[in-house]
Amino acid sequence: MKKLILLFSFIFFGISLTAQNTEYETKTNIQYYNAATNKSDKYINERCVLDIYYPKNKTGFATIVWFHGGGLTGGNKEIPEALKNKGFAIIGVNYRLSPKVKVAKCIEDAAAAVAWAFNNITNYGGDKSSIFISGHSAGGYLDMMIGLDKKWLQKENIDANQIAGIIPFSGQCITHFEMRRENGIPEKQPTIDAFAPLYHVRADTPPLLLITGDRELEMLGRYEENAYMARMMKLNGHKETKLYELDGYGHGMTEPGFPLLVNEVNRILKERKNNH
Repeated sequence: MKKLILLFSFIFFGISLTAQNTEYETKTNIQYYNAATNKSDKYINERCVLDIYYPKNKTGFATIVWFHGGGLTGGNKEIPEALKNKGFAIIGVNYRLSPKVKVAKCIEDAAAAVAWAFNNITNYGGDKSSIFISGHSAGGYLDMMIGLDKKWLQKENIDANQIAGIIPFSGQCITHFEMRRENGIPEKQPTIDAFAPLYHVRADTPPLLLITGDRELEMLGRYEENAYMARMMKLNGHKETKLYELDGYGHGMTEPGFPLLVNEVNRILKERKNNH
């Protein structure tokens, strides 16, 4: 028995050493708009910032851009603990909030932050062909809007198809309820217009993994929206759409979702490596 314990101790020690070999650094409150834009708008200047957590002694790593939830009216940037020490850079993004700005500005900010990642990640040692976007709830909605409707990133001279993968957690696929509120449409009145990710389904979207909580515990019809999104993506010829429903978890399903995000990033990276 002592030999077995000793063996496990050595294995654990070996794993710990390997994990410690990679050092990480965090830079905070980096403005992702240019100086002229920041100067022109006080709210952009204070709100449109991001944090980046990245491996210091490594190059060619993948990046996950993470958008916080909060219904587009609240919340703050975060680097989720469960995504740390996995060999990736994580970018936590603040974006302007409604009702201080219209929902369109929240989406513009998300696109600008992703463009910042494409334009700057190589300065930190990252691979700009391995940028993934993810986020919870309102953050998942922003993922899908900028990943599916190409016009938002086009404004930043980025092709949305350069994104390596889109992995929204409990994202709204119909028109966001805050957008509906702007237009006087009730919360429970489903709408699909240009501000609905569902409106922009297309065959050539990057790989899409939709993750939601349990359909009976989720907010409103969140699982069913995602199920409809998955079906319409497939019907439009998209080959890499998957949907995971986390039984027993409600809308705040991020903790069991994080390992699925990490697995999906690693799966895509491995697949690309094997294809080259």
